[in-house]
Amino acid sequence: MIQPGLARISRLLEHTPTPWRAVHVAGTNGKGSVCAYVSAMLHAANIKVGRFTSPHLIDRWDCISIDEKTIDESKFRQAEDAVKLRDSSKNIKASEFELLTATAFELFALERVKVGVIEVGVGGRQDATNIIQHPIVTVITKISKDHQSLLGNSIEEIASHKAGIMKNGVPCLVDATNPEGVLQLLEAAALDVGVDYLQRFPSLADEGMADLQSFIAKSDLEPHQRVNLSLAYGAARMAIQQVAPTVHLPTVLAGARETSWPGRLQTLDVRLLTGRAEPVILDGAHNADAANVLSAFVTKRIRMPSRPVTWVIAVSVGKDPRELLSCLVHSKDNIVAVEFGPVAEMPWVSPVEARSLLREARSLGLEGSLENAGKDVRGALRLATITAGGNPIVIGGSLYLVSDILRLIRNSEDKKA
Repeated sequence: MIQPGLARISRLLEHTPTPWRAVHVAGTNGKGSVCAYVSAMLHAANIKVGRFTSPHLIDRWDCISIDEKTIDESKFRQAEDAVKLRDSSKNIKASEFELLTATAFELFALERVKVGVIEVGVGGRQDATNIIQHPIVTVITKISKDHQSLLGNSIEEIASHKAGIMKNGVPCLVDATNPEGVLQLLEAAALDVGVDYLQRFPSLADEGMADLQSFIAKSDLEPHQRVNLSLAYGAARMAIQQVAPTVHLPTVLAGARETSWPGRLQTLDVRLLTGRAEPVILDGAHNADAANVLSAFVTKRIRMPSRPVTWVIAVSVGKDPRELLSCLVHSKDNIVAVEFGPVAEMPWVSPVEARSLLREARSLGLEGSLENAGKDVRGALRLATITAGGNPIVIGGSLYLVSDILRLIRNSEDKKA
């Protein structure tokens, strides 16, 4: 289970050296993408970089990377075993996420990274990753309602938790598209903490961002991706100026061009699973803001008159299925409801029953086909392929469904090879 507080992680890491500097990223949506961009740009600057994001996608160790490569399973398990032994011998009783965080930090020390790019798990103030004391910069991305049982029911309460990663004397970059009330709360928190300075991004006042503006103008990024890239470039610049000041900053944007973040507006070939020739869209949209972003993308890029979208949807218990469906699905769209499988080392995570999703869909008055795939994720893709014909298919609602889909594809590719 998620257990807020820093006492246990402090004991786990009591004797683990942390010579590396950190870029610490909190937020509700976009923080994983910002981490991916920052890591890629630091790697392009020839800085040895570690990245820790959560949750994992396919394998438990793929949440930790060194120089843009997933850590070897053998190294991961060796470090994890050492952390677990420490936990049991000291009777710490750390949570799964605390053990994973300690394992990542252990590996960063062993691999001698210069900068660690760290994504907050939940919230910020009481998150295990907030054991970081002297980051180079903190970043707060788009904030919206999520994890209310832990963080509070208002966006202001949630923002207060995110603000907990701010540190005295350390700059903080924030997503300027947050509501003005949230931005004012963050600015007040920065003043209380003694933050070096707080800057909203994108920032037109920063002359050093001209090279980024030129890069964005030539790209095909969605609006939220532009904001995330701006935040990431601002953070990467600060990290480079501290650990590798001779690097020519515009060159690191080559890393942004190569950035891949699976399960976020990802175009996917499912031919090996279903025989469908047309690609599908895969996105982990699991809260209202993320669902609205996905919906806007679908409307802009693939939705056409008289061509309904077929949605393959799973939702985690604790989320609001009706809210997600309302954001995503049009009246004549089709839905294939499915339940994702067990999540490794996260036994508290479970899916909403597919029949419950369809009950919510019916209550919204949807006119399209509504199919129940139960626990059969591969079957859900086949049902969607039959239902859609050549029309668009979009998979979303849960990062854990994304994991199941990507795992199925990898297994199919392995069998083909």
